[in-house]
Amino acid sequence: MTDAERREAARQFYNKWAGRGREDEDDRSYWLDILERILGVENATDHIDFQKKVVVDGNTKRIDAYIPETGVLIEQKTLGIPLDKKINQSGGIMLTPYEQAKRYNDNLPYDERARWIVTSNFSEIWIYDMNAKVPEPVKLQLDNLQAQYASLDFLIKKEVQKVNLEMEISLQAGEIVGRLYDAFLRQYKEPDNSETLKSLNKLCVRIVFCLYAEDAGIFGRRNMFHDYMRQFSANTARKGLRELFQVLDQKQEERDEYLADDDPLLASFPYVNGGLFSDENIEIPPLTDEILRLILENASDDFDWSKISPTIFGAVFESTLNPETRRSGGMHYTSIENIHKVIDPLFLDDLRKELDEITSIDVIRTKRLKLETYQNKIASLSFLDPACGSGNFLTETYLSLRRLENRVIRMLYDMEKGQVSGQISFADETMNNPIKVSISQFYGIEINDFAVTVAKTALWIAESQMMKETEDVVHMNLDFLPLKTNAHIVEGNALRIDWNSVISAERLSYIMGNPPFVGARLMSAVQKEDVFAIFNSVKNNGNLDYVSCWYQKATDMMKGTSIRTALVSTNSITQGEQVSILWKNLMGNGVHIDFAYRTFLWDSEASLKAHVHCVIVGFSVAPNDKGKRLYDKGKVKIVDNINGYLVEAENIFIGSRTKPLCDIPEIGIGNKPIDGGYYLFTEDEMVEFVKKEPKAKQYFKKWLGSKEFINGYFRYCLWLGECSPKELRSMPECLKRVEAVKRFRLESTSAGTRKLAANPTHFHVENMPRTNYILIPEVSSERRRYVPMGFMTPEVLCSNLVKIVPDATLYHFGILTSNVHMAWMRAVCGRLKSDYRYSKDVVYNNFPWPSPTEEQRKKIEQTARQILDARKLYPDDSLADLYDPLTMPPELRKAHAENDKAVMNAYGFSVRNMSEEDCVAELMKLYQMLTKKNT
Repeated sequence: MTDAERREAARQFYNKWAGRGREDEDDRSYWLDILERILGVENATDHIDFQKKVVVDGNTKRIDAYIPETGVLIEQKTLGIPLDKKINQSGGIMLTPYEQAKRYNDNLPYDERARWIVTSNFSEIWIYDMNAKVPEPVKLQLDNLQAQYASLDFLIKKEVQKVNLEMEISLQAGEIVGRLYDAFLRQYKEPDNSETLKSLNKLCVRIVFCLYAEDAGIFGRRNMFHDYMRQFSANTARKGLRELFQVLDQKQEERDEYLADDDPLLASFPYVNGGLFSDENIEIPPLTDEILRLILENASDDFDWSKISPTIFGAVFESTLNPETRRSGGMHYTSIENIHKVIDPLFLDDLRKELDEITSIDVIRTKRLKLETYQNKIASLSFLDPACGSGNFLTETYLSLRRLENRVIRMLYDMEKGQVSGQISFADETMNNPIKVSISQFYGIEINDFAVTVAKTALWIAESQMMKETEDVVHMNLDFLPLKTNAHIVEGNALRIDWNSVISAERLSYIMGNPPFVGARLMSAVQKEDVFAIFNSVKNNGNLDYVSCWYQKATDMMKGTSIRTALVSTNSITQGEQVSILWKNLMGNGVHIDFAYRTFLWDSEASLKAHVHCVIVGFSVAPNDKGKRLYDKGKVKIVDNINGYLVEAENIFIGSRTKPLCDIPEIGIGNKPIDGGYYLFTEDEMVEFVKKEPKAKQYFKKWLGSKEFINGYFRYCLWLGECSPKELRSMPECLKRVEAVKRFRLESTSAGTRKLAANPTHFHVENMPRTNYILIPEVSSERRRYVPMGFMTPEVLCSNLVKIVPDATLYHFGILTSNVHMAWMRAVCGRLKSDYRYSKDVVYNNFPWPSPTEEQRKKIEQTARQILDARKLYPDDSLADLYDPLTMPPELRKAHAENDKAVMNAYGFSVRNMSEEDCVAELMKLYQMLTKKNT
């Protein structure tokens, strides 16, 4: 489900359940609705147990609901019962709903105990994280569920580490940064100057670090930055900030020896290191009362920065950049869930599995050695994001590794505690710091200087948060400042930099990221130069999307190594002509696809959402003996091979073909007038024209393009190509149109169009079949299961925005409108945004047709006629209405199903047991056989 669909489902859920709910009557429906409607779980009753038995003090009790896969225990109360109120239980004890649930949980077998406890009274849902030392509830309100629906993901996703409102908090932080940014920007003398903007970016990063550091306790105590800034007025605050930044960049021994006497508060700030405060040349403008109020009240008093998610906030922070700058650079912000779609199958799933296996070892000595080896292993891995933006892939990967490491540290600490009496020696053995994973394992390349600074800061914040979690494990204080480690984020164009200069291939473990999404036709001149330089010897390189460059650079880096890569891309690189250009080249260099996510909607966490249809491709040149994984619609399949179309089939590359592969009618475009619109009319315009020029009526033809055909209306074309000169001279209104067309063509900058002016009554391209023909819209919505096609008679003319197949029969219509051809089209066609773009040379000419018996051919002709007859039952409905998946009438749906069955039988395909992916795989085998035969 997309975010938009989940938001709408949450809204509908609220409308259904607002003001109602009884524990003994509605709890089952309530939780099934959440699982099915909001979270998209199929067969939800298979995932949740209602009235699970548990024995408490010798008595059998019933747990209202229990989700075993994710360890969720639910205690449901009737609407209106407060969730913090103690209620009389059997035996006379008074317990809150949480205490009642915990009592049940404590009496479950150890391996069934809850990871999460949930209490609800239909209007509120309180969530307790049982991994916390003192579980405190995260409270969701039913009337705000449309904004908080993502907080329910823990119900079905094991990878959720904690449920809180991190996203909401981080978005609020981004709003505060945006207000600060705008307020400071107004104070600069040259706000549009590039150096001014660089200074402003650094200034905002520094202030945010100070706000975070005081709330997280990094500076030594809370409100330290706030108290320091409070002593200044607007006139003196600029000087105060400059002095603070200087002190934060000075070691204690480098500071003025009288500073502690002159300004004890300033002297108490620690040395930060890391280069964050090292540039003394940044321009700090005069502060205003508004800016001071924003810092002291909105950003400090009213907000706790320690709770932000560094992964999300990095992207939100970057959104203070001009939105146009973001869009032109092709940057898209990434949700944590989508980051895990990349990093989990790339390496994290294997690391989790390995640690789980170690955890199950009973022999303490063996277990300890394995844990120490494992910790050293994850501390030795290195990661490169060659388009890192604000660093969210790097940050989330660091957080994930540190969570694994904290599990290791906890087990090692517990072993030490269990074996050593008196003084615990664990900290001594690890030199007062048990942490080995560091942000120095992370490398990035980013073209935007501000994003580079944000990425480093996000990693520092992540390091601070995880160090705090480690402190809670080992019960000791660890020094965060001065910063001892640094992420290696390099500013520059990743396509012009040798990646080995950032980290050598010998030391690198994984490449990952979300490179810029810029289509082949939308690139700047500089971006085109990048593509041509990287694919200089590849034919048709001008048709490649910008992201293709990262695939090639990663391939060059991986040669002769065990490095593995996973990148997010628009789905266009796995469709249409780009597959035969890009993937044929990559696979010729030894690349194979290890795992892939087929097309899904890529949502971001930023306030400006980026809704893009994407794929994820994990690839390498190193051997893969674990099987290849294909993810689609929430399911994963282990396959032998994944080809460039992300289909389970051999590596086939379907390029442009000028003639059909099989013996079928040729396809072409409709008519291309190049007339300036002077020959095209709406129905009303035609009627008015004929009133002035009655003799012109016979020269008007019905006219269809994709839009007109699908939406059920005609335009009209004045076709004078067969009009004699004498007749034309007798129609002055028509003659005016001919003169206007000639003038339009002569004024063109194209030499070819100017040449057409010599024959103004004819079109540039003329394709007017004399027999029945098939009309295929060039572009059709991806929502439709079938591209609506027409079986047309010759009196209707078509524009160049459709494809037409002259001399076609009902048999051809039946094949082309079948689910078999639709599956082929979806796999190999290009896209316009997410919509299908039907092409002559790739889709139609390469399609492998069946060799039916005469009986099978007649059956397809019959089912094709049934489709046309079913449409006639709804004469007032457009094809857009008839082929909308929500409104498609049953007669038409049945007719298509019968046609699909007939076509599949002609191919020898199993009607019941073949998925669309299986169908495409078989078609590709047939394509291979036919191309070899033709060769």
